[in-house]
Amino acid sequence: MNTPLRYALRSLLLVVTVSAAALVVHLFSFSVSATDTDLDHQRNFNDSYKIFSLTLPSDLSFCGEPVPLGKLDVRERLDRELLVNTYWQSNSLLAHKRAARWFPVIEPILASEGVPDDMKYLALIESGLTNVVSPMGATGFWQFMKETGIQHGLEVNADVDERYNVVKSTEAACRYLKDGYTKYGSWAMAAASYNLGPGGVEKQMDRQNTKDYFSLQLPEETSRYAFRLLAMKEIINDPERYGFHIRKKDLYAPYHTRVVEVTGPIENIADWSLRQGTDYRTGKLLNPWLRDNKLTNAKGKAYSLLLPADDFNQAVTSED
Repeated sequence: MNTPLRYALRSLLLVVTVSAAALVVHLFSFSVSATDTDLDHQRNFNDSYKIFSLTLPSDLSFCGEPVPLGKLDVRERLDRELLVNTYWQSNSLLAHKRAARWFPVIEPILASEGVPDDMKYLALIESGLTNVVSPMGATGFWQFMKETGIQHGLEVNADVDERYNVVKSTEAACRYLKDGYTKYGSWAMAAASYNLGPGGVEKQMDRQNTKDYFSLQLPEETSRYAFRLLAMKEIINDPERYGFHIRKKDLYAPYHTRVVEVTGPIENIADWSLRQGTDYRTGKLLNPWLRDNKLTNAKGKAYSLLLPADDFNQAVTSED
């Protein structure tokens, strides 16, 4: 057989062999996929689960001050925080739930102190509306350091730490923020000062010759700070736009409480709680600023302690 014919026959045989193998693989894969529930599940997941980029709001304000969305880096900084909080779903769901309980406490205090309502989101991003303690020792909803809290009128000692008192610490935060606004003429800069401290903010203002928060080059955390506030404001105010579908009964209702005035010592808070018709855990839940199992109160100061009302444990049942 001549060489060209031999090569032609070999090529034809190779094509037939490959085609047959491909047919076998195709038939095998078809028979497997037809019964393979894992692949069906994956297809369903791919068809159902969508991740979208976000459309930024066309205009935005912080404490009544316009946010310059015409600036490229401002839009991108806002986009980052909206993405983080939209797709960190568990954190943002908890933010919605806790805001329903604590914003009704915080909002009237801000209003009475002359601080814009948007500042309630500062407590949300600082602590998630929980009485956390940072690695540096910042404590409570508003994350006061000990000395800063004392400077702004909070009692902090072994028995009592009012950084854990939502009402008292909100009032102290208002004093801090109003000082910042008086100094800088801007609520965004007051918020930046709350995060970085007056000395750090003023150093950068002098160095860069501007008082505009959105134009300042600041440390990463402070640079993100107002945008984190804005992102939570957006998501809390318009949850469905960002994919959150929350019923009223899913939210944490405000505590139903009654107030007892105490002007003397409490030798044992556990015993005192039982005499008041509750238990130690509930007493501490409602009064986390009591830091020991006693209240010495040597000076006879008047303290307002919260106790559960009769409907304290009543569930929210509305389907709205």
